[in-house]
Amino acid sequence: MAETKREIERKYDVGAAAELPDLSGVAGVADVVDKGVVELDAVYWDTPDQRLAAASITLRRRTGGADAGWHLKLPVSLAEGVRDEVRAPLSGAVPRALLGLVRSRVREAELVPVVRLLSARNLRHLVDADGALLAEVSIDGVRAERLTGGGGATTAWSEVEVELADDGDPALLDKVEKKLKKAGVRRSAASSKLGRALAETAPKKQRGPEKAPPEGAVRRGKKAGKAEAVADAVRGCVGEGPGTAADHVLAYLGAQRDALVSLDPAVRRDLPDSVHQMRVATRRMRSAFKTYRKILDRTVTDPVGEELQWLAGELGVDRDQEVLTERLTARIDALPRTLLLGPVRGRLRIWTVARRTGSRRRTVAVLDGKRYLALLDTVDALLAAPPLRDAATAAPSDALPKALLKDYARLATRVEHALEQPPGAARDLAMHDARKAAKRARYAGEAATPALGKPAKRFAGRMKSVQTVLGDHQDSVLAREALRTLAIQAHLAGETAFTWGLLYGQEEAAGADREGELPGVWARAAGEKVRAALRDGTSG
Repeated sequence: MAETKREIERKYDVGAAAELPDLSGVAGVADVVDKGVVELDAVYWDTPDQRLAAASITLRRRTGGADAGWHLKLPVSLAEGVRDEVRAPLSGAVPRALLGLVRSRVREAELVPVVRLLSARNLRHLVDADGALLAEVSIDGVRAERLTGGGGATTAWSEVEVELADDGDPALLDKVEKKLKKAGVRRSAASSKLGRALAETAPKKQRGPEKAPPEGAVRRGKKAGKAEAVADAVRGCVGEGPGTAADHVLAYLGAQRDALVSLDPAVRRDLPDSVHQMRVATRRMRSAFKTYRKILDRTVTDPVGEELQWLAGELGVDRDQEVLTERLTARIDALPRTLLLGPVRGRLRIWTVARRTGSRRRTVAVLDGKRYLALLDTVDALLAAPPLRDAATAAPSDALPKALLKDYARLATRVEHALEQPPGAARDLAMHDARKAAKRARYAGEAATPALGKPAKRFAGRMKSVQTVLGDHQDSVLAREALRTLAIQAHLAGETAFTWGLLYGQEEAAGADREGELPGVWARAAGEKVRAALRDGTSG
């Protein structure tokens, strides 16, 4: 059974005979407890072409110390040295639970031992006045031996490692680092022992600096919105120059491919919002295929888009149900108790359970299936040899605005059609169609932002505002359908349907409110200045 620990640590370069400065003077540290020397023996596993290392993922089997076993480290924030360490008991082969978490990277490739690290760890505990652990500090003497792809090369070094205790205050790391700097100890350039070992034992022609994600993607990914983080990733792939239209589209598609692969272990671990974000990546990629048909041959991209639609559907089997249940639960929670007539919460619970499909098991089965892995391989192949059309070599300032304006025209037709419909089922359906068009136009604007800048960003923002109103309306439509079903079930069971009818009325009013908002939101989004800015390349 695997367990997970959040690891927050920093590494520092030191000489072989280095000694730690007195850390008892660090604010909040009452004492430094010498825990002696621990001998650690770790064998790191990877594919022969080091796919895990390329993604800053480490998989090791370690003996010695208090946490002997298999450890899989998944990056959370490379800039801050934060990783999730998933642990499994010692065994001869890589545990099945850990194999699943690296499947999107490894695919069908074999995992083999690549590096062995022998470490003599001189360990100290930083504790507070009550003796509670604040952080572990160690001087590690490391000897590395290349097992695969390096002809048995070896290297050795010493380093200081400072690891924050569980639920510790990250500010302590800054205080410790300040003390270390005064003693001449500087932060290590290597993000991990494995990274350093691979770099120093590689054949000379393969040696080079350790790769890291674009600085902006790490820095802005923490503070900026998701769309801005995606734009940063695209800029990192395209570089500083304008490039061609195809360069930007392919960089955007590559960012979505990377998101799919990196979110796979998060979905398997059932982390919050991971399924939703993985679905968004599939939708963005599929939307880009449709928007940029003048750049990429649709006879090649359409089948891939169909597979992405399949994956999004599989991931959403229970996600949509979960969102709907949360909406209805919030409605119930907001009602006075005097209006909750009958077993309302119990009825909702029964209905929800009946509609579940065992999503956790089903989702993992999908991610373990050959169809999903074939999709990842197909996307990789498409990006490696893209099916370019004549417009691919056009300047981004020419081809991309045309694609955005075409998506806008498509959305305008659907919104106008929806506004022409009388209230009822026809309008509901038309607004749902318009919502899908608004989402596509928004994604198109986000994809073009690295190339077109503020005009595309503003366009995407206006499209998002339309999508939000239409999305809220669709949510109310689905909620009303569910409430009608719940009312019928309650009636057939001899329960009063009063509360369900009351909630239905609330959702009906919410839908009418969104319908009333749409003309104003659309008028602002449809402003000529926004589109003129795209055509002219101005700030609008």
